[in-house]
Amino acid sequence: MAEAYILINCELGSEDNVIKELKAISSVSEVKGVFGVYDIIARVNASNDEDLKKAVGKIRGHHGIKSSLTMMVIEGQGT
Repeated sequence: MAEAYILINCELGSEDNVIKELKAISSVSEVKGVFGVYDIIARVNASNDEDLKKAVGKIRGHHGIKSSLTMMVIEGQGT
């Protein structure tokens, strides 16, 4: 299983719409609005790294997203 967290900056006023549309993506397991440097954090799960990369690419190309930072989880660390 591959997992990543994506920190997202949105166009002003598009946060609610972006959250709604990200929740509709099957590989997105969790989406939350946050305060601070970023507007949204999304948790993405996929069966392998290649599928994870495709999901991240789909999210990054989404209308309303200005920029993002993807953090891939190191599997097995801390368990």
